[in-house]
Amino acid sequence: MDNKRARIIVNGLVQGVGYRYFVVRKAEQLGLKGYTQNLHTGEVLTEVEGDSSLINELIKLLRIGPSHAKVNNLFVEWIEYKNEFKSFEVKY
Repeated sequence: MDNKRARIIVNGLVQGVGYRYFVVRKAEQLGLKGYTQNLHTGEVLTEVEGDSSLINELIKLLRIGPSHAKVNNLFVEWIEYKNEFKSFEVKY
């Protein structure tokens, strides 16, 4: 396994449309760990750890989002793997 950690910021119409719950569902299906949360800027932040190929798969899904979302941009920053998450959750 090639464990990595990514910080992903998505902007567009991504708050109030079930985007974070979409992130949780997809991340759990892929066996990834981390969290997702709304930012005061109107963007959604996701920090995720796991196999890099699975994170890349999640990134592809996050570019699309759930049916009511409209993703304008997605930014990925690869950061140091810390193995600090036990599950995947929504942070408030």
